[in-house]
Amino acid sequence: MTRTHLSIFNQLRPFTVGFDDIFDNFESLMSSDFQPVNFPPYNIVKTGDFTYDVELALAGFGKDDIAVDYADNVLTVKSVSKPKEEGEDDGVLHRGISKRQFKRTFTIADDVEVKGAELKDGLLKVSLEKIVPEGKKPRSIEIK
Repeated sequence: MTRTHLSIFNQLRPFTVGFDDIFDNFESLMSSDFQPVNFPPYNIVKTGDFTYDVELALAGFGKDDIAVDYADNVLTVKSVSKPKEEGEDDGVLHRGISKRQFKRTFTIADDVEVKGAELKDGLLKVSLEKIVPEGKKPRSIEIK
């Protein structure tokens, strides 16, 4: 969860990917309005030297039920509510799979680019790539 108010931790956020929870925990110690957000669960997976995937478990959600936005170094994944028609009955006798409204935000570093998103088998994958200039990439130097 990203806070919109000024915080001493906001200066550190552009240099991290996926460590928002650490900063949020620090902020919660200093704030009395803390409300923990733990839905949907997510993983951050390193898929290459400079690529990452943010995986969110979204069982029961379709492509039309989710919005993925990126602006001002903040990646936002949220549910899009569809108003139910009056008298609409979907035939569900017991609802154990949560399809509640959510909004999950991630602060993305300045040198990370969002490449795309894919929803497959209830798992949303948002692909990220760290853009590293050629001069800063590791390389081997030939000895003469």
